Amino acid sequence: RSLDVNFGAVLHVSQLVARQMIAQGVPGAIVNVSSQASKRALRDHAVYCSTKSALDMLSKVMAMELGPHKIRVNTVNPTVVMTDMGRINWSDPQKSAAMINRIPLGKFAEVDDVVNSILFLLSDKSAMTTGSSLMIDGGFLVS
Repeated sequence: RSLDVNFGAVLHVSQLVARQMIAQGVPGAIVNVSSQASKRALRDHAVYCSTKSALDMLSKVMAMELGPHKIRVNTVNPTVVMTDMGRINWSDPQKSAAMINRIPLGKFAEVDDVVNSILFLLSDKSAMTTGSSLMIDGGFLVS
């Protein structure tokens, strides 16, 4: 199920969107939501990490294939995001301490942190960015 949701759904929706953009001659950008877990192995998250890694590679291949059509493709790769579900799953200080302690900024991402990064990648301000993963992890991967 995780493979279907984290990878398969993105593949199918992206194909539909890209076909329409190409058919209409519309340049633009696609931003897929991945995770810091695509770049670092996390205990007890084998399937999740693997599906997000596959999504990152899919986005790179799409960037290569869609670039000639003036369509850029990137990913955002957030840490834990404080959505309603994130707050429920990570509000216990004992559970969150190990993760928070590895984040140099000392906090999890807020929804706006992810949204603003997506808006940047969709905008002309990132006109030369394609095939990239934008880490929204507060420095988790550098620690």
